[in-house]
Amino acid sequence: MWVWFGLAIAALIGEVATGTFYLLLVAVGFAAAGGAAALTWGLHAQLLVCGCVALAGLIVLRLAGVLKKREVNAARNVDVNLDIGQTVQVTAWPADGPAQVWYRGAHWQAEREPGMPAVTGEHVITAVRGSRLVVAPRSDSR
Repeated sequence: MWVWFGLAIAALIGEVATGTFYLLLVAVGFAAAGGAAALTWGLHAQLLVCGCVALAGLIVLRLAGVLKKREVNAARNVDVNLDIGQTVQVTAWPADGPAQVWYRGAHWQAEREPGMPAVTGEHVITAVRGSRLVVAPRSDSR
C-alpha cells in the first residue's frame, strides 16, 4: 500500500518539475491503487484501478480542453517574432508589387495589411510572411 503512495508522491514531484498534467494523472492513479491496496484488493485489481483512473483523468482533461494544443500563428505573434510592432519608413508603393523598405540594415519587401491604404510614411510591422514584412500605416492612437 505504501509503495503506491510513495510512487504517487514521486509522480507529484516530477509533475512540479515538468509542469505537465500527465504526471498528475499518473499520481492520482497511483493514489487510487494505494486506496485499492488499503481495501486489500489483489495486485491485478490495484494495477487495473491505477490504469483506469489515470486513463479516465486523461479523457476528462482532453474533453475539457485542458490538454489541447493551442496553435500559435508565429507570423503575427510578438512572443515568437520580435519584428512585429517595429516601425519602418515607406517612401513609395509601386503599383505592381511590394514596396522596398530599409529595416535592420537591409532592404526588405513590404506589403500592405489587407484593407489598408497605400500611403507613404511611417508604418508598423504587423506580421512577417517569409522574408516579406506586412505593414500598416502608423496611427496616432498606437
